[in-house]
Amino acid sequence: MIFSKSFGYALRGILYVAATEKRAVQLEEMSQALGVPRHFMGKIMKRLVQQHILSSMTGPTGGFYLNDSTLLRPLIDVYGVTDRPEELEQCVLGRGPCSLEYPCRLHDKVLPLKAPLNEILYHTTIGELLNGDKESLLHGLTTVVE
Repeated sequence: MIFSKSFGYALRGILYVAATEKRAVQLEEMSQALGVPRHFMGKIMKRLVQQHILSSMTGPTGGFYLNDSTLLRPLIDVYGVTDRPEELEQCVLGRGPCSLEYPCRLHDKVLPLKAPLNEILYHTTIGELLNGDKESLLHGLTTVVE
């Protein structure tokens, strides 16, 4: 796995909210559909709201919904909610930042992988992931592949 479970859950939650096209999606529905523990999903969704990636409303008809900027946000914004972006620059052997001056033994092997990963995170928006039909998107979000 390249990304953390938290990042995957956060992104799946956002895409689920977008794909359902409801005014507001309740946490219970989302966690059940995505197969994510409710408590864990709740913590992630709360952080997404705090960072203004999603919005929420309380009450019986409340839930999570997209705001005006959600679809324009790059994936690195979601990554920053669940993980630490500076870790993308860390040495894969856990030595802190990996430098050209004193590279680790895997530095030259891993470096070609980091550039495309950063390109994806910094230059792909949430909205771009919604291209295509909603049915296959929802199926890809809610079906567990074994």
